[in-house]
Amino acid sequence: QVQLVESGGGLVQPGGSLRLSCVVSGSIFSMIYMGWYRQAPGKERELVAVIISGGTTTYADSVKGRFTISRDNAKNTLYLQMNNLKPEDTAVYFCNAHQNTGGNYWGRGTQVTVSS
Repeated sequence: QVQLVESGGGLVQPGGSLRLSCVVSGSIFSMIYMGWYRQAPGKERELVAVIISGGTTTYADSVKGRFTISRDNAKNTLYLQMNNLKPEDTAVYFCNAHQNTGGNYWGRGTQVTVSS
């Protein structure tokens, strides 16, 4: 059974940085699509960034130039580097992975709060 476990969230001041990690139990090589989503209170879950197996990345307009998604296959880990954080980035961040066998997996989320 594949599990995704996020970490790295926390409280940070505006303008600060955080790096989120998502460890995949099982082989990350079987994940053809991996992404980060977020959900703020009272809002729907939204896409933040995705990376496909070939390395192509896509970002939401609201985070372009500030966030970077990457994966380390040797460590079975997906990352999200978040710089110049803004209060509107406050949300629970979720890791998502689509497996080449059709499986679709979600982590439980990690809270990111941007506040002075």
